[in-house]
Amino acid sequence: MTGPPAATSALSLVGLLVLWIVAAALTADPQILPQPWALVQPFLRETSSGELPYHLGATLWRVAWAFALAMGLGIALGLVMGRSDRVNRWLDPWLVVFLNLPALVLIVLCYLWIGLNETAAILAVTLNKIPNVATVVREGARALDPNLDAMARVYRMSALSRLRHVTLPQLAPFITGAARAGIAVIWKIVLVVEFLGRSSGVGFQIHLYFQLFDVAMVLVYALSFIAVMLVVEWLVLQPWERRVRRWRQA
Repeated sequence: MTGPPAATSALSLVGLLVLWIVAAALTADPQILPQPWALVQPFLRETSSGELPYHLGATLWRVAWAFALAMGLGIALGLVMGRSDRVNRWLDPWLVVFLNLPALVLIVLCYLWIGLNETAAILAVTLNKIPNVATVVREGARALDPNLDAMARVYRMSALSRLRHVTLPQLAPFITGAARAGIAVIWKIVLVVEFLGRSSGVGFQIHLYFQLFDVAMVLVYALSFIAVMLVVEWLVLQPWERRVRRWRQA
């Protein structure tokens, strides 16, 4: 018998922390891997100075924009491709190309074509994620129950009502799956975007401290953002996923 999910997650993170402590002890070199408690003072210093909140905020702003755009466009594209064989035949090669195009290439091209600005940064992240979202949603659209669609037509539901009450509830598990995978991938790509061409954000700070060979500060910024994304996962994405799956268990 297993314990509550929260307790299990907490124990899992404690196990990871113990592993870190053991690895740092075996390494015996804080320049390579400092102990967790050695990060407390740098974390408090960066927080009190305002540097950490500022750069975290900049990264979160980019993640939020890229996530919203990628999910919106990816869901629309996946739904159309899943419902129309003709559109799917035309766009599937494009999807394959962008799925296999390295993220680094898209980032560099966007910076070269648009410039080192926010538009290029967010566009690069969005273009990297749209194909993944579209692929997942397309499979969901193909799995829609035709009987429910036929029932909606018999009752002469409008296209908007069918989308809201018939299509989206069936697609919800696929959308939440794409969202949970998407948020994890998007913030990693955002860090690369910041590493290469922005003057703010967690990726920019990691680049700065990488040049200084400061492992402790790299870990402070990386772990701070991971903590934020864990909070988003536990307080937003997981409850949302449980909510949209309730109708299947009713």
